[in-house]
Amino acid sequence: MADVIANQEEQVAPPRTIVIGQQSGWAFVDLPELWRYRDMLLFVVWRDIKTRYSQSAIGIGWALVQPVFFMIAFTFVFGRLIGVKSDGSPYAVFSYIALVPWTYFANSLIDATNSLNTNTAMLTKVYFPRVILPLSAVAARAMDFLIAFALVVVLMAWYRVEPTWWVAAAPVLLLILIATSLGLGMWLTALSVQYRDVRYAIAFMTQLLMYGTPVVYPVSMIPERFHLIYAINPMVGVIEGFRAGFLGTGPMPWDMIGIGAATAAFFLLCGSVIFRRTERFFADVA
Repeated sequence: MADVIANQEEQVAPPRTIVIGQQSGWAFVDLPELWRYRDMLLFVVWRDIKTRYSQSAIGIGWALVQPVFFMIAFTFVFGRLIGVKSDGSPYAVFSYIALVPWTYFANSLIDATNSLNTNTAMLTKVYFPRVILPLSAVAARAMDFLIAFALVVVLMAWYRVEPTWWVAAAPVLLLILIATSLGLGMWLTALSVQYRDVRYAIAFMTQLLMYGTPVVYPVSMIPERFHLIYAINPMVGVIEGFRAGFLGTGPMPWDMIGIGAATAAFFLLCGSVIFRRTERFFADVA
C-alpha cells in the first residue's frame, strides 16, 4: 500500500508557474498566446461595452452625444461666425465626418491609457496576456464608432451629398485608425502605470491635438509645402480620406494616407515593444 501511494504522489504533476520576465531582444505581442486567450478578450470587450451603457437613460445613444454636440458647436462657431471653408460641402457634415474617427481615436486612446490602472485587481491576482486590456479598450470603442457613423449616412441624405467610389478605401482608413489608437495606447498605458501624471495629461493632450488635426478646417488651409510633414499625424490622412471618399471634397490623398500608415505602423511596433518589455513591472507598481 505504501508503494502504491508513493507511486501516485510521483505521478502528480507539479503546479504550473508562469514567470513574467524580461523579454530578450525585440519583443512583440505574442499572437499565439493572445489567440489562446481570445475568449477572455471577447469577455472583457463585452464587459466594457455593457458597463458603459448599463443603467443609462438613453443607453447607446451616448455614442452620438459627443460628436453631435461638437458638430453643432463647430458649425455655429467655425461655419457661421468665422466662416471656415469646407471644400464645397455643408459644414455640418464636413465637420461631423471628421469628428466620428477623431472621437473614436480620442476616447479609445484615453481608455487604453487608463486600462491597466482601472484593472489592478486582475493584474495582481491572475495571469493573462496584459495586452488584452488596452486591446479590449480600443475594440470596445468600435461600437461607438459604428453607431456614430450611421448618422453620417443620414446627414449625407439630408444634404444630398453623393459619395464617390473611393468609399471602398474606408477599411484601409479604419486599419490606420485602429493601429494608431492601439499603438499609442500600449505606449501610454505602459508609462501611466509608473507615472500617474500620464493619465491626467492624456485628456488635455487629445483636446490640444484635435486643433492640430483637420477636424474643424480642411487641409487646404495648410500651405502645400507643409502637407507631407503635416501628414506625419496619421489622423490627417484618415480624416481627409473619409472626406474625399464620402463627400468628394477632392482627390484621394494617398500621399498623406501612406505617410500616416507608416507612422501608425511605427507607433504599433514601438508600442508593442515597450509594452512587452515593461509588463513584468505592472503587477508590482499598479
